Amino acid sequence: MTDLLHLNWGLLAPELTIVIIATVITVADLVMNDKGDRRVFGWISVIGIIIAIYFTVNQLNNPNGVEYLLNNTYRVDSFGSLFKLIFLVGTGLVFIMAINYIDKKEIKYDGEMYYLLLTALLGAMMMASSADLITLYIGLELLSISSYIMAGMKKNNLKSNEAAYKYVIIGGVSSAIFLYGASYIYGLTGTSNIIEMASRLPNAYHGDYKFYVYLGSFMMLVGLAYKISVVPNYMWAPDVYEGAPTPITAFLSVISKAAGFAIITRIFVTLFVPLVIAVDPKTNQQMTFFSHELALYLAVIAALTMIVGNTMALRQTNVKRLLALSSVAQAGYILVPLATLTVVSVNNIIFYLMAYLLMNIGVFTVVTIVNKDAGTEDIRSFAGLYHRSPLLGVAMTFFLMSLAGLPITAGFIGKFNIFVGALIEDAYWLAGVMLLTSVISYFYYFNIVRQMYMRPGHTEAPLRVAYSLQLVILLTFLGTVLIGLLPNVALDFIANNLNINDMFNLGITK
Repeated sequence: MTDLLHLNWGLLAPELTIVIIATVITVADLVMNDKGDRRVFGWISVIGIIIAIYFTVNQLNNPNGVEYLLNNTYRVDSFGSLFKLIFLVGTGLVFIMAINYIDKKEIKYDGEMYYLLLTALLGAMMMASSADLITLYIGLELLSISSYIMAGMKKNNLKSNEAAYKYVIIGGVSSAIFLYGASYIYGLTGTSNIIEMASRLPNAYHGDYKFYVYLGSFMMLVGLAYKISVVPNYMWAPDVYEGAPTPITAFLSVISKAAGFAIITRIFVTLFVPLVIAVDPKTNQQMTFFSHELALYLAVIAALTMIVGNTMALRQTNVKRLLALSSVAQAGYILVPLATLTVVSVNNIIFYLMAYLLMNIGVFTVVTIVNKDAGTEDIRSFAGLYHRSPLLGVAMTFFLMSLAGLPITAGFIGKFNIFVGALIEDAYWLAGVMLLTSVISYFYYFNIVRQMYMRPGHTEAPLRVAYSLQLVILLTFLGTVLIGLLPNVALDFIANNLNINDMFNLGITK
């Protein structure tokens, strides 16, 4: 008890802010009558997220560098803080998007969505800062269980029920695979602390336990691949994205995916980059387990994910299923920097996730507006959109251009940096797959553009857009274009605030 009182709770300020807001909203939802307007919970959550962003930005300028909490199980470092900013900004935009989406006929208990989004956000933040497999898994399950419930919030909708059921089953199996693989690494090292594991793993590898290192790392990778929906664990995405409420789909496609990349990067870079398995006799350079063994598997998974995601999206007519497969393909692009790990690879991952956050939430906001107006999720619901709302049509065009990786958009800069990184590491075949699949993606992205500009709509009446949705579209549009035109602002921010050595530094215990 004395240790808890002397703990530096200020380091947990972002997480505690979210916990307090979630608790307040939960209690308020219980005491409010059924006819009460619960949209106020969304605005309260946005205010709480802004406060948490303030605390997180302050932690980026921490002069002490890395600091540990709770018996070295939780760490505050630059890597975790940058990912937390992505989670907070993305969830804040989802909240604003959700405020005018919820229909009592579809979601009877709408207050649940607000505090479940907060608990899912808290889980993602825990994943980014965990230094121990136990706390990391707690964060993973907090995010997952909240997401399972939100995916099935449209209780009278069969597709929503199916989405939640599939999500729970596949999520449970994937968690079990991850835990089984982690148990091998734990057994070999005798600790669950990731950095202590990294220091003890070489003795296990060179002590006749190579097979178990391979088996453990492979199973952990397969289990976590589900979180980012890459091949072969991507098949749940189209059904879940289609059945879930659209704001929740946006959350899953951005925040949940970013959390998956945070945990994969944290575990595999920290554990396996320091693990030297041999010395190249020709160059006298050390060969690590990551570069010599894992990199090839990651490259193959990235290539297959880009190919499968983009080719399967060509046949989709449901826009949410199309965007689900687009999200699968995007995960493949983000995996490329890990497969070709360089000094700036983590920078490129964070930059692309920032760009992806803006363009994907922008797309799903427009999808929310159009589908609700047309009463269908078919791609033809976009017919004539530009003529009904020119500004909405132009914004959607730029979002799709960014997803496709075309110039003057944030997505172009993100893909270009990843492409150049692959070339520098002589991964020409992987760079070629990136180019080929990007060209394939033009066909289904511009099919939506064609509907907006070249097809007559079901009505010519102007499309009315709620002010909160206009705000989300404006912010994401400006971010997508400005980062595309002035990329150094974001790139310098990441470079100045990310110290990759923090991932291996034991830091200061608090």
